[in-house]
Amino acid sequence: MSKGERRKIGKRGQVTIPKELRERFGIEGGDDVLIHEEEGKLVIEQPMTREEVAEGYRQRAQRSRELADELAGVSTEANEQVGDAPEW
Repeated sequence: MSKGERRKIGKRGQVTIPKELRERFGIEGGDDVLIHEEEGKLVIEQPMTREEVAEGYRQRAQRSRELADELAGVSTEANEQVGDAPEW
């Protein structure tokens, strides 16, 4: 069983996140959090920021460019070795 602080759920379904955890994760009153089920457990996590999402897209675009460059080189090498593919 995991360690943690025992908390009561209020009548409206509210629970207070312990101060130590709020401070450690930089969660303040009014912040958004994501709550979902994962492997039979409730998980509370901070949503990704716009900058984190943008960085993910930048990394994916860079990887796509790298793969396109690599494939272009392989295609050129194949054409030199085999020649152009016949028209079917």
